[in-house]
Amino acid sequence: MENEEINHKLEEPSADYGNYTYAEYLTWQLDGMVELIKGKVFKQAAAPRVSHQRVSGRLFSKLFTHLDQKKCEVFSAPFDVRLPVKSRKNEDITTVVQPDICVVCDPSKLDDLGCVGAPDLVIEILSPGNNKKEIQHKFEVYEESGVKEYWLIHPNECTLIIYSLVDGKYQGSRLFTFGDIVTSEAVEGFELVLDDVFEGI
Repeated sequence: MENEEINHKLEEPSADYGNYTYAEYLTWQLDGMVELIKGKVFKQAAAPRVSHQRVSGRLFSKLFTHLDQKKCEVFSAPFDVRLPVKSRKNEDITTVVQPDICVVCDPSKLDDLGCVGAPDLVIEILSPGNNKKEIQHKFEVYEESGVKEYWLIHPNECTLIIYSLVDGKYQGSRLFTFGDIVTSEAVEGFELVLDDVFEGI
């Protein structure tokens, strides 16, 4: 009986070494959220802060309202986005992320497990402890996988920078903040008044 329990017990992945796939990721039973970036494990340190959740909720609401009855759909974390390189097979995928918010306009990329392939728009909201992951590691995989637009938001500073994919490389916008109205090239017709997002944060 003890041997059976040992055999069925799932080992927690190590963030320090190893090279994991999405197939292995599906077997883990963990208390906290993890992401795989090029086979390496990145764990979320703690639950998001109030400012993060306020910004996330307001953005999701505005995107959801804008996309109602349209082909594109908006999703919020936890939601697995698999970014395949060689093939769409679970055992070949080594990057699976959970963006704070993403918009997918190609229904063929959606299945019961989430999204397989690059979303059209990804929005990440910085939290203490995850800045390097969002700014460096995720930036690279979003660019490489062809995410058309990547929004990076700093809730404490009430700023937004938009990275747009041009000839396979991201080009950054200026820094947006209070008083600015931004539009999305990836989500047709979407316009956002930043005062509505950052007010009271």
